[in-house]
Amino acid sequence: MSETDVNLHSASVSVVIPCYRCEETIRRAVDSVYKQTWRPLEVILVDDCSPDQTLEALKAIKAQYPEGWVRIVEIKTNGGPGNARNMGWASAKGDYVAFLDADDSWHPCKTEQQYSWMLKNTEVSLTGQQSTLHDSLDPAPVFANPCSTVSFRIIQRKELLLSNKFSTSSVMVKVALAYRFVDSRSYSEDYELWCDVAFDSGQCHVMNQALTYTHKAIFGVSGLSSNLWKMEQGELLVYRKLYKQSKIGLPDYMFYSAWSMLRYFRRCIKVYLAGS
Repeated sequence: MSETDVNLHSASVSVVIPCYRCEETIRRAVDSVYKQTWRPLEVILVDDCSPDQTLEALKAIKAQYPEGWVRIVEIKTNGGPGNARNMGWASAKGDYVAFLDADDSWHPCKTEQQYSWMLKNTEVSLTGQQSTLHDSLDPAPVFANPCSTVSFRIIQRKELLLSNKFSTSSVMVKVALAYRFVDSRSYSEDYELWCDVAFDSGQCHVMNQALTYTHKAIFGVSGLSSNLWKMEQGELLVYRKLYKQSKIGLPDYMFYSAWSMLRYFRRCIKVYLAGS
């Protein structure tokens, strides 16, 4: 890789990518980080005890970039994506941490827009957006218009309780954030972290443009997201936790749980119709 591949600016951002059986997609993810207009300080690839050739693929990728820019963290026992992100987070050298899944990718302007805005708005703990679907293994598309129209708005707690506003691969947080992902759970562990931040007086802002690409449908495909009921159980656990911590009252707990179940049944119907 050449240092002149992009218009170089530095960003004190550590990018954490949990890696599990991702040898077919991880190269695209890392390449999208390297091609950022404001290049992150480092990429931390966390191998979550993959049983295939993922670790060998990570080592090969590391050798293709400037020395020290890619670091590999090896976990000897599979602990799930939350644990892997926490392990990478713990070794981060940047002032901010951005998360990216191994089968997703970024628009070249993402780090520039997100990081520069957070530097100017230091009271904000978390920013992100929803992702846009770009199917297949093709390279991520590039917006025809520049990113100068990107803006941010605060997400109120009730908005967040109604639905998860942030794709994990879009999120950037302060490295010193007090909260972490739940190690022991593989479903809605990200949503729980966003709620922890929002309900602890931490400001969460959403971007008006999706600068994150997902390359597979969120629901009804192979992988964790195809386990709709387990995802739903994870979301219900988030509401229960907030209720037990007295962060929401009983009426809100019952309302948001019922709302979540309605959305779950709607997803099931959509997946069924799509497969019929």
